[in-house]
Amino acid sequence: MRAGPNSRGAAAERRTRIHVVSDVHGNTEALARAGDGADALVCLGDLVLFLDYADHSRGIFPELFGVENADRIVALRTERRFEEARDFGRGLWAGVDRDTAIVTAVRKQYAEMFAALPTPTYATYGNVDIPGLWPEYAGPGTTVLDGDRAEIGGRVFGFVGGGLRSPMRTPYEISDEEYAAKIEAVGEVDVLCTHIPPDVPELTYDTVARRFERGSRALLDAIRRTRPRYSVFGHVHQPLVRRMRIGTTECVNVGHFASTGRPWALEW
Repeated sequence: MRAGPNSRGAAAERRTRIHVVSDVHGNTEALARAGDGADALVCLGDLVLFLDYADHSRGIFPELFGVENADRIVALRTERRFEEARDFGRGLWAGVDRDTAIVTAVRKQYAEMFAALPTPTYATYGNVDIPGLWPEYAGPGTTVLDGDRAEIGGRVFGFVGGGLRSPMRTPYEISDEEYAAKIEAVGEVDVLCTHIPPDVPELTYDTVARRFERGSRALLDAIRRTRPRYSVFGHVHQPLVRRMRIGTTECVNVGHFASTGRPWALEW
């Protein structure tokens, strides 16, 4: 993290710099550098890499079942043939203790990634994360928030993790009502930090996966109603639009971290 000022004058002029990342998906090497030059790191989840849609040899799925099977399931999902993808997956998992295999692999990834997080880090869950495991790996320098607020550098940040229920059936998907309640609990903030985007077509369509991901209507309504300075989120890796304004709020997709290794910087 950034070194502190060495004089009273420097302290008076010093600006606050926050780095924001989302959709880490196993990029531990870049995560270890993500806080360089910043006062704090904000991480919006999806630490786990289950299957890399750009490189089908990476992730838990190909480690268990091989690249050819990964190629097949990515093709089915990309073509929105979700029932066929589920049937294909069920065949592969037959005879395998799915929960044990996944949790074992996720624990290995979490041990590496949480160890790489700088101090301080403020983090929330993504839809492919397993929240129940986080207390085992989040050290004292990492504050985990979900439906909560934190003051960072004099500004109030609100955090809402997870995703909405979808055909993908990822581990941390919740109902629209549960999600809306967390948005309501956060209330008015300067920076609204979520894993998923507001429900706006330009922000929810993934140009590589060629499908709309689920965005939140409750989040969109909250942005219009409470007008935070920023809404930052990930989840959609290659959106049509990476940033746009909704009223006075600057909405920024930071879900490119796995491929670029570069955090988004917020400074004031």
